[in-house]
Amino acid sequence: MLLFYHLLVGAFLPLVLFSGNWVSAKNINFYNVRPPLDPTPFPNSFKCFTCDNAVDNYNCNRWAEDRWCPESAQYCLTVHLFTDHGKSTSVTKKCATGDECHFVGCHHHRESGHTECVSCCEGMICNVEIPTNHTNAVLAVLHARRTSDGSRRTVSIAVLVSVMAIALS
Repeated sequence: MLLFYHLLVGAFLPLVLFSGNWVSAKNINFYNVRPPLDPTPFPNSFKCFTCDNAVDNYNCNRWAEDRWCPESAQYCLTVHLFTDHGKSTSVTKKCATGDECHFVGCHHHRESGHTECVSCCEGMICNVEIPTNHTNAVLAVLHARRTSDGSRRTVSIAVLVSVMAIALS
């Protein structure tokens, strides 16, 4: 059965890879971006999408620089400026300190009619989305999943079931 799956993947993989309709810039899934396995500059370092005044979120993520955040940074910050009709006029993303993330939330600028929403998140390339309202213009912090001794990570049930299913097939 496993051989059948390998043959099936081998038969259809070239179709996916060489199909011009399926492989295009519009089909990039920014949620599955995995940074290269290059050495980290310091322990617990991470990367953020980084851009300065991009036209919209797609262009920011598409052309974002791939840089490690400095040791002083703990979060990824996103600043989204948009019109009353929801059209983006500016997207800025960068590594940020805790002090820079005290200003999360949305603020309406009466003089220009624009709204500015700021969000911060913790984790490797976590700033895929842009904040658009008070619900998602927040400071999103990861909670460490550790056991009481603090040295081993807990294993999720989904991972355990997947491993068991593979082992039994």
